[in-house]
Amino acid sequence: MGDILFLTHRIPYPPDRGDKIRGFNIVRYLSTRKRVHVIAFADDSRDLKRKNGLAPFTGNRSIVWRSKPRWLAALQALAFRRPVSLTAFENASIQEAVTNLLARHSIDTIFVFSSQMAQYLPTKPRQKVIMDFVDMDSAKFDAYAKTSSGLTQWMMQREGQLLLAHEKSVAAKVDASLFVSEEEAALFRERTGAKRVHVVENGIDTVFFDPAASFKRIETTGALIVFTGQMDYRPNIEAVTWFVDTILPHIQVAHPSARFAIVGRNPTDAVKALARQPGVIVTGEVADVRGWLAAAAVVVAPLKLARGIQNKVLEAMAMARPVVASAAAAEGIDHANTILTGSTVGEIAEEVNRLLADPVKATALGLAAREQVSTRYSWDARLAVLDTILGMSAKVPPMRKSAA
Repeated sequence: MGDILFLTHRIPYPPDRGDKIRGFNIVRYLSTRKRVHVIAFADDSRDLKRKNGLAPFTGNRSIVWRSKPRWLAALQALAFRRPVSLTAFENASIQEAVTNLLARHSIDTIFVFSSQMAQYLPTKPRQKVIMDFVDMDSAKFDAYAKTSSGLTQWMMQREGQLLLAHEKSVAAKVDASLFVSEEEAALFRERTGAKRVHVVENGIDTVFFDPAASFKRIETTGALIVFTGQMDYRPNIEAVTWFVDTILPHIQVAHPSARFAIVGRNPTDAVKALARQPGVIVTGEVADVRGWLAAAAVVVAPLKLARGIQNKVLEAMAMARPVVASAAAAEGIDHANTILTGSTVGEIAEEVNRLLADPVKATALGLAAREQVSTRYSWDARLAVLDTILGMSAKVPPMRKSAA
């Protein structure tokens, strides 16, 4: 039995954002079956010093700084008719690390996390190859194009078309294509005709995300509405802008003291500017999001564009918070009516107002949400399907020898 090479576009540690959370938990799970080697990019300088956090779960860890500027990736994409999503991750050091590791170690499975990393696969792999697309990136750019105009619209359409061709090509070569929800998997099958497509849902750590756990509490006055997420990510930016500009005013008519906290790292200038609106807080990066979730009277996820299962929704549910989500953000989550949803400004505002006006109902909804994720969304339960896909047993491998 050989080892696993885990190729990923971002080092899966610390598990503090959506893709890193999924990546970390997959590595952790796979490490109980076989030895796992990780080759990854880092795009946060702090992460270059954190790779030893993966030591308990991995053998070799090669982390390469992703330094290519966006403009250069765009020029290369135009020159060679490739998606920017691929040229942005084209790197000789990663290719060398993959080649060397495959030559030095007995690898029987290559697990590719995000389609950008498929460019590093051998031309004719001898290993089993698992491609975790997570969600369908080409569809995301198609959606971006519909809300853009001019040159930006053309670039989004181009990216979507080229990525779709890439996704089709990759899916035809690999042993299994993974998606985070059945909705994403069905869309992929429809648009690509791909076979061997499987669903591996996201989970949640309900021990860490527990309202009874020990963490720093946030002092607040008045009703607090909270949104969490990476705040340089376009769907999150659009969501909070939409909420502040069109939904929050309706809420503040009924609840004048209500405040809206946008919690997450790297807020863009547009997001920071929202703090000038009455009752809006922009925190930037916080050490522990649990304090803000625990302080929330309501957690909102008003995403217009959402692909797959939203970790922000699962985290709020696990913290026993009442959640109001857009239909897009709730898609793929088996919430069994334990969260409220709306598609329009009026529907979302009305659901938030009802919860703010009825704390007893809000508390009951939050408790039901926690019970649902505790039962349905433990990581081990969600990842158990990997045993069948990879043909693995639950036997714990021998002690790993860590390497830089």
